[in-house]
Formats: sequence, structure tokens, C-alpha cells
Amino acid sequence: MIAKRKGSIYEPGKRSGAWLKYKIHKSQEFVIGGYTLSGNPFDALIVGCYEGSKLKYVAKVRAGFVPHMRWAIFPLLQQLVTDKCPFSDLPEKRRTLYSLTRDEMQNCQWLKPLVVAQIEFQEWTPDGHLRHASFAGMRDDKEPTEIRREC
Repeated sequence: MIAKRKGSIYEPGKRSGAWLKYKIHKSQEFVIGGYTLSGNPFDALIVGCYEGSKLKYVAKVRAGFVPHMRWAIFPLLQQLVTDKCPFSDLPEKRRTLYSLTRDEMQNCQWLKPLVVAQIEFQEWTPDGHLRHASFAGMRDDKEPTEIRREC
């Protein structure tokens, strides 16, 4: 989206503070089902949403964190640790930029799917993943089983 100061004029070849460019992002709640182990204290959250009674993987979320936020939510995640992957559609067979394969799953810590995060993203990919996902915050006002894909 482009915005300009009321009364300003376009001046070819010049940049001024009168014109601004805003990126528009989609935002939705997603269930946290795990995290990747490399990092301090973790590298990325692994998130998904429900289709019927099954939790489906949608993204690894690395962006949007400041160091103190990672450390603030880490104790909550540690209380949910489990050996079982909560996602019904993992591992994915085909390697893409957004997929999570069997080899990559060796570097994951799985969690009971009991907490929800707000995630901003650019768009959905054709294969059901989030493009350019970014952490926006935790949500305690939503039940994980309520989280469904919003178009």
C-alpha cells in the first residue's frame, strides 16, 4: 500500500518523506507443536492448524523474535515436551523451502499442542505452507482445537 501526505505532489526522480510504502501482512493464530533445537534457546517454532481433529503442519517460524522473547516463552514450551510428533502430516516427502522432512525432524523437539501463537505471514503457498512467517506474540484467549485455517 502506498500512502502520501495530503497536499504533497509527485516529483519525478526525487524521494521525500511525503510518500510511504506499507507492506500488508496476513495474520492468524496457530498452534505450537514443536521447535527446532539449534539456537539459543531454540531456533524456530513449528506451528500448525486443525483440519477436523488432525493438526496439520504449516510453518517453521524463525522471524519476529527478540532474544528476551525467546527466553520468556521457553519455560512454557519446556512444560509441554513430548516424544510424539503432534502433526498428522509429517514427515513431508518432498523437500521444499517450507517443508519439514524426516531428516529435519531429527532436529525437532515436539510439544503437546496446548499453546497458541499469533503469526504474521505474506501468503499461503499452493501446498499449504506459510510464506515469510513471523512471530507476533502468544495468545492465551484461544483454545488450540479452535484454530483452523483462515483464507
